[in-house]
Amino acid sequence: MFSTNTLDQRKCLLYSQGLMQYLEAHTWQKSLQSLRIQDPSLDDVLILLEHPPVYTLGQAASQDFIKFDPSENIYEVHRIERGGEVTYHCPGQLVGYPILNLQYYQKDLHWYLRQLEEVIIKTLAIYKLSGERIPGLTGVWLKGRKVAAIGIKVSRWVTMHGFSLNVCPDMKGFERIVPCGIKDKPVASLAEWIPEITCAEVRLSLANSFTEVFGVELVRVDC
Repeated sequence: MFSTNTLDQRKCLLYSQGLMQYLEAHTWQKSLQSLRIQDPSLDDVLILLEHPPVYTLGQAASQDFIKFDPSENIYEVHRIERGGEVTYHCPGQLVGYPILNLQYYQKDLHWYLRQLEEVIIKTLAIYKLSGERIPGLTGVWLKGRKVAAIGIKVSRWVTMHGFSLNVCPDMKGFERIVPCGIKDKPVASLAEWIPEITCAEVRLSLANSFTEVFGVELVRVDC
């Protein structure tokens, strides 16, 4: 149990997955979003998972930030409908996909982005790490190094895509891109501060932080 249920709390179904191919998760998200656009009374969803190595670009992202030729098919690359530039996913990085109907929260995308940042910041605080925002940028930093990226897509106020938190990944994949198109701010992982940290333990911490920030009751769904 992640929180105490009250009459005014929305339920949010928690799917805690293992390693899932990016396109499979993408199709799943789109289906969940579509269902909630058709029927706004459905419960919200939070998916937590990891991906095999993959690069994704936002719908308006520039390929100038990729340091390899995508046409050579050396690495898995997908252009998708979220905002933001190029990013990298791999095992050891915890990815969160909230499917929320913002009509029940605030119909304000800037508010929503700041709330996602707050979930990460509260999660880091559990480990006595001080996550920071940088004015004008989206994401969360530790000592000037980006540990969490955020990119969203909202249709009729129902969200998809979300955030990625570098817990203990192999960071070499980031060397092939300019992460999020930001050249002067390097990326980092929590393992640099807490060497033994794992995605398994961070999942629980992040779920609790999500509950606190959004004021929902998380209901675990076994797949």
